[in-house]
Amino acid sequence: MKPKYQLIADSLRDKIISTEYPVGGVIPTELQLQEEYHASRYTVRQAVSVLVAEGYLRKEKGSGTYVNELVSVSEASPKKTIGVITTYISDYIFPTIIRGIEKELKAEGYSLLLSSTNNDYFQEKECLDRMIEFGVDGLIVEPTKSNQYNPNLATYVTLREHNIPIVMINATYEELNTPSIHVDDVETGYLATKELIDNNHQQLLLITKIDDLQGKYRMKGFIKACEENEIKLSSNSIITYTTETEEAIYDKVIAHLEVFSNITGILCYNDKIAKTLIGKLSAVGYKVPEDFSIVGNDDSTLSQMGEVSLTTTVHPKEEMGVDAAKWIVNTIKNGTFEKDILYPPKLIRRNSVKKLNPVK
Repeated sequence: MKPKYQLIADSLRDKIISTEYPVGGVIPTELQLQEEYHASRYTVRQAVSVLVAEGYLRKEKGSGTYVNELVSVSEASPKKTIGVITTYISDYIFPTIIRGIEKELKAEGYSLLLSSTNNDYFQEKECLDRMIEFGVDGLIVEPTKSNQYNPNLATYVTLREHNIPIVMINATYEELNTPSIHVDDVETGYLATKELIDNNHQQLLLITKIDDLQGKYRMKGFIKACEENEIKLSSNSIITYTTETEEAIYDKVIAHLEVFSNITGILCYNDKIAKTLIGKLSAVGYKVPEDFSIVGNDDSTLSQMGEVSLTTTVHPKEEMGVDAAKWIVNTIKNGTFEKDILYPPKLIRRNSVKKLNPVK
């Protein structure tokens, strides 16, 4: 079932398309929408943000939220529209990626049709069907659970057979050999692990997401760095989670650290996991970096929030969005696929890693 904010967004979108909310008109206030949909202020804001990102609405400070005049509400589909499907829209690094896409597409005269899957196959199928029905000229897609078999692969093949260009961001479906734009996640895992090793941490723990390809590749980099530096690994050196088990991972990690008390360095799948873990550790009396050194990934806005500023690796968020938009537009114009783009990672050192005395 879709999250409530998406259900509200779908309802508001239908009202815009049916002209119940006319172009140029203001939509109801947040309070009115809260009462109408029996939802919290935060949920309503999420729903409105989805439609702002899709181009249906625009916010004017001190005035209200208006139906965007740039959005076609006629039965005919716009002639130049790029579909964008991401796993999430309104949190973490995704708004910045989408902003980059939107900026470049607008400069090229293209509209953007945006959907999110919440990393769920069923919702991804709905997004793909919507894009096909709308008649998009090309697709920018962040894969759903890219490290698992996807039942929607046949739909992607059908899209390619109809000469609709597709580029994938952050990961790809390896079975399809689809063009992609992503960070070198093996090197990301390697760099982040090497930072802990260079600070004399020898008892390491990796926390990684296993249903997405990025997690597998970052694990590969972790193992590579450990092997090159003769760091002993065991089955207790890696803890994995999935989209569905993310909420439970923190208690599992803390229990693990209590059993394996010699661990000093922790590499996290991303900044969100790292910063949440720091908070959970603090709640039970541990300190970072005094008790544990932690490295994240993505250099998100979360990385510098709170008392602990996170050592992390860079994700080229807005640049990726711009490059993805350029890729799809150039492919449509030229009739030939552009080259894949692979970003080399960079490390940002802050204060979440403590240098230990070297082991004699």
